[in-house]
Amino acid sequence: EEAIFLRKKITLLRAFSLLIGSMVGSGIFISPKGVLKNSGSVGFSLLVWFSCGLLSMFGALCYAELGTRITKSGGHYIYILETLGPLPSFLFLWAEFFAIRPANSAVVSLAFGRYMLEPFFAPCAAPVPAVKLVSLLGYYTVLTLNSWSVTWSARLQTALSVIKLLALALIIVPGMMLLAQGHTENFQDAFDRQSLVLDKLPLAFYAGMFAYSGWFQTGFVREELVKPERNIPLAVIVSVITVIVGYMLTNVSYYTVLGTEDVLASPAVAVSFVQRAFKSLISVVPVLVALSCFGTMNGGIFTFSRTLFVASREGQWPPLFSMIHIRRHTPLPAVMLMFPLVTAMVCIGDIYHLLNFFSFSRWLFIGLATLGLIVHRCRHPELHSPFQVPLFVPVSFTIICLFTVAMSFYSDPVNISIGCTIVLSGFPVYYLIIHRQIFLPFFPIFSDYLTHKLQLLLEVVQQEIKTY
Repeated sequence: EEAIFLRKKITLLRAFSLLIGSMVGSGIFISPKGVLKNSGSVGFSLLVWFSCGLLSMFGALCYAELGTRITKSGGHYIYILETLGPLPSFLFLWAEFFAIRPANSAVVSLAFGRYMLEPFFAPCAAPVPAVKLVSLLGYYTVLTLNSWSVTWSARLQTALSVIKLLALALIIVPGMMLLAQGHTENFQDAFDRQSLVLDKLPLAFYAGMFAYSGWFQTGFVREELVKPERNIPLAVIVSVITVIVGYMLTNVSYYTVLGTEDVLASPAVAVSFVQRAFKSLISVVPVLVALSCFGTMNGGIFTFSRTLFVASREGQWPPLFSMIHIRRHTPLPAVMLMFPLVTAMVCIGDIYHLLNFFSFSRWLFIGLATLGLIVHRCRHPELHSPFQVPLFVPVSFTIICLFTVAMSFYSDPVNISIGCTIVLSGFPVYYLIIHRQIFLPFFPIFSDYLTHKLQLLLEVVQQEIKTY
């Protein structure tokens, strides 16, 4: 009875909530251990946190300009496709689907399960099978909600963003109170150069940038944003500044209460902090952290489903995934596609190995996307974007990204080689399926018959109105 298309339901408040909800997730509650371990001291770890925030701001500004120049949804994928061409965009899609996104979702899901069960098993660690079961239940709940309603997913994201900021406040306030009382002993000899190992710094940056990751999310839902030319830059700048300030104060609070040995020994830094500083909230903060991770899972599913939706519309993914549910107006097939891989990674994965595993591929393609912004400016000087950053911002961000990716081969050659192999494995697939249009018989997902049957089963149709 009405046209089938993705509605513009993301207002400025919801865009801000999407960014805050995606950035403030499990990272600030698990990454301090990884940053400290690979930076070597309290002082250098704080420098890494601030540098990651500044780098995230540079990247966010580049993506804000890309979001005003390129009017399609899809984030990294569509930016690389429109600026560098179909091959690198397909390699991103291949790596994102088989490595980056499921590993990222598994990390956040495992953090959700660990913090959710922490109050029930403290002071002991929660059993690993129980953590993984709760992690999967949380992920499937968010998956169902995103399949059901865009509006309710956005409302949940807004509510959980408030909870995330409350969780940070409950860590910052007692830490600042203790610091004001003169508890500075953990900051003595903060810059210990003897413990600094330069070839481990890229892993420290990966852990820090993981905590900030999410500043690019508005680009994934560009077609569903209200007044995107105004709201994308505004939401990006305000949210990233908010998170930088919050993360720096949170880390100072951690180190005020916990020593370096305590941070390195803790499987859940926020819980250890509360046990030491604020015992009356021992059962509250882990739940708030778990809800924070829940919001990050929600934002991740919400945005990545749009990448698959756009890739299918551009002809680089099976056509079923560019279809929308006839009543719910959600990209149902794209939302549902990720759960088998995420399930597998949650069942077999470990948080810190997964972190290094997907970070290589993610930052490689983010660097390529900002390189694409430079290329797009050179090719189309006549285009005047409503929002434009100085040229040194994308140039410096691209150089830092690609340099960090190159250095990581020395820091963690095994996991990085696995990530590199997954990216390169997309070459023959692109050549056979996309470039030469050879639809081999063992790819039944591409057959019209199966697509038609799944379309009837899921009650989905192609988008009827162009929204870009």
